[in-house]
Amino acid sequence: MCLLTCVALIVLVYLLIDFIAPLFFDCDLKLAWAEKFGKPIDSLAGKVVWITGASSGIGKHLALALAPAGVKLVLSARRENELERVKEDCLKLGKNLTESDVLVLPMDVTAIDKHRAHFQRVLDCFGRLDILVNNAGRSQRANWEDIDIAVDREMFELNVFSVVSLSRIAMQHFRDRKEGHVVVTSSLAGVMPAPYSASYTGSKHAIQGYFNCLRLEKIQSNISVTLLVPGPVHSEFLAKSFTGKPGEEFGKPVESTDRRMAGERCGFLCAVAIANKLEEAWMALPPLILLARAFVFYPNVAYKFIRLMGPKMLLKLRDTKIKMDTKSS
Repeated sequence: MCLLTCVALIVLVYLLIDFIAPLFFDCDLKLAWAEKFGKPIDSLAGKVVWITGASSGIGKHLALALAPAGVKLVLSARRENELERVKEDCLKLGKNLTESDVLVLPMDVTAIDKHRAHFQRVLDCFGRLDILVNNAGRSQRANWEDIDIAVDREMFELNVFSVVSLSRIAMQHFRDRKEGHVVVTSSLAGVMPAPYSASYTGSKHAIQGYFNCLRLEKIQSNISVTLLVPGPVHSEFLAKSFTGKPGEEFGKPVESTDRRMAGERCGFLCAVAIANKLEEAWMALPPLILLARAFVFYPNVAYKFIRLMGPKMLLKLRDTKIKMDTKSS
């Protein structure tokens, strides 16, 4: 058998495994490999990690996954009382963590003019920052044509501009230190269209663009960029989602029986991705990763499938029992 044939067979086997794996795994193949054979989360021991949106959901569970490794934590969100609860849980789980190793730093990430002061507070406490995890954000449910432009602006202020602002401040610190790690929570909606979530989908596509560019610029340096790309997760995310009207919350909670990834599992996988400095890490219950891959690599096939099944099928995969007035859809 010639060399070219051998290479072709190896590539074919890899593609088959890569295609089939999302039917059985709750994450992409590279993340699954890192979980089994990569660097352990304990390799982050002693690192200073700042997590925004740490009071609940993915941010909270990421903090709880990092604490046992002996990671020094900065926990930020608007709700100080919830952050204090997360801190208590981290100290219980933490390996040799003391009260001074977990800083509760309440902040509204959309108050961009205060970002430098908050960053200085982190430096005053720990002397450095090793990893910034931009996790704060909100989702949305609304018909495309019913969304007030004010909602689009508010969504981008929270999900995009606040993230870019804080990351640029961190990047200046990392550039001076000649090392660092920027992590951003994106979404499967950042790589595929999510019906009835146009503003959210647009903001996550923007995040993918901004931070893929940053990664390319720093690819020959010791500065890493990781995009966390989760699908639906059990959290308060849905109830707090934007709608099409300014100031309105969707208000429909996730039920325990909904088919979503457990927050603990998502937080653990995020920690694995960070420890292994993965460029992107996709995580969701099957078959969402397979569907997302179809939109990325085979869009013509994906759109024909959705035309046949209808966009409400995608909504059901995301929200299980949630029904919306989709009007003419």
